[in-house]
Amino acid sequence: MSRAGILQTATGAAAAFTLLAGIAAADDVADFYKGRAVSMVIGYSVGGGYDAYARLLARYIGTHIPGEPSIIPQQMTGAGSLRSANYIYSVAAKDGSVFGTFSRSMGVAPLLGQAEFDSRRFTWLGSVTDDNTTCVMSSASPIKNWNDFLSKPSKLGGLGADADPDIWALLYKNVFGAKVQLVSGYPGTNDVTLAMERGEVDGLCGLSWSTIKTRHQDWLTNHSVSIIVQAALKKEPEMASVPLATELATNPQQLQTIKLLLASQAMARPFAAPPGIPEDRKQALIAAFDATMADRDFLAEAQKLNFEVHPVSAATIDTLLADVYATPKDIIAKAAKAISSTNQ
Repeated sequence: MSRAGILQTATGAAAAFTLLAGIAAADDVADFYKGRAVSMVIGYSVGGGYDAYARLLARYIGTHIPGEPSIIPQQMTGAGSLRSANYIYSVAAKDGSVFGTFSRSMGVAPLLGQAEFDSRRFTWLGSVTDDNTTCVMSSASPIKNWNDFLSKPSKLGGLGADADPDIWALLYKNVFGAKVQLVSGYPGTNDVTLAMERGEVDGLCGLSWSTIKTRHQDWLTNHSVSIIVQAALKKEPEMASVPLATELATNPQQLQTIKLLLASQAMARPFAAPPGIPEDRKQALIAAFDATMADRDFLAEAQKLNFEVHPVSAATIDTLLADVYATPKDIIAKAAKAISSTNQ
């Protein structure tokens, strides 16, 4: 046989071996998941935005995982979803049988002294969408706009030190000087909105635009709330008249602090599995998440429910967190001080 023939035969054999290895790995993954119940941990109470997105994903992602396991949503509330993040990171089985969702702020929480894990080590599956976060005030509140927020006292609902409502309320208080009293400890944003309706609080910050669109469309049609500020890298077109927090910054410290926290908005509805799960199952879960984001039935139901779907890949989240962890320590220290509950 000629040298060219030998090389061709060797190349073909190598390709066949790679294909067979891939098939065997896929069979192993399918064998693991077939007939299995996979736990989806949800860090917030039933009825809020995180819960709604998680349950929508749960209805479809199982069909895209080899072996088609059933997906079982499980609430694990506490400390603004830090409890669920800690569970997924440290306690949950590292075999691919558990994944979940928690606050987008968990990506930066360790840098700000609010969590002890390394968020880069999660097995990120992706985020269903990016988002803008808002401050909303009840129509019964005297706070109607940003100037009112700075000049008049307000009482805002919170969930826990690591949750978006607490982080953004404290940032606006400590960095911008808003006259905020934070009432923390609610299980989820749905509980805070009920407190708004009862008149216990004026409103809350850190509420996603996607949550307003999906869970509180009546607010927009009835004009029952005032949206006084939005935090994102760019304005949401439907809130064109609401100022961006970055536009309201009057000094470099304010702008640097806001930009650090805005990294969380790019991973607005994140899903992650524990660190260190087997590589083949990791890739299967990531591929299943990506496939679900393109699933026609999933997208049709999301549209019917008025859910925003602008997928953010696992690789994008990994890159984003690598960049965030490279933030200069002095900027991180200032941001940590700004959102500390000790500054209330």
